[in-house]
Amino acid sequence: MIDLPPTAAWRFEDARLGFEVLFLHHQPAGYLFKGHSTAVEGDVVWSVRYSIRLDSSWATRQVHVIGESRHGMTEVRLERPPACGWRVNGRSVPQLDRCVDVDLEASAFTNTFPIHRLGLAVGQSADVPAAWVRAHGLDVELLEQSYVRLEDKIHKRQYHYFAPSFDFSAKLAYDQFGLILDYPGLAVRVA
Repeated sequence: MIDLPPTAAWRFEDARLGFEVLFLHHQPAGYLFKGHSTAVEGDVVWSVRYSIRLDSSWATRQVHVIGESRHGMTEVRLERPPACGWRVNGRSVPQLDRCVDVDLEASAFTNTFPIHRLGLAVGQSADVPAAWVRAHGLDVELLEQSYVRLEDKIHKRQYHYFAPSFDFSAKLAYDQFGLILDYPGLAVRVA
């Protein structure tokens, strides 16, 4: 098990204005992460509260997300039991079967999961599809994405991130705990 700090926080910038706070808990069989994000994106104000359980290999097992906006409150539960596919609100979702990770649009933190799980060496790359939960409405979709480990920079591990469906790429920087420090166009770690 990796020793993680008990808390972390990010300030959203550029694409949205807001904040994310996170509480990190070690558990006998893995990790429990509880967080809350609030943001203003264009003319939309939203809030997302989440709880994510990972096993000791950093594979997602359970996710509970509650979102609120001017349109009301929404809730979604995802489960990925060992040797089974994903279930979203109790229903099987076969198109997510290749996914090991969840990625919340409302969180900079969830890009940490594949970094820990894969342990890529400098120059290595991996395609890492994720069960992506949208911030507005909490719809769940397949998100194709990839990571390439770059040379470390002073006290920072760096990765090139690419999400082809959005034609989006960025150089992500992580600290010694594998928590994201800088997600250009989205968030910067502040605590």
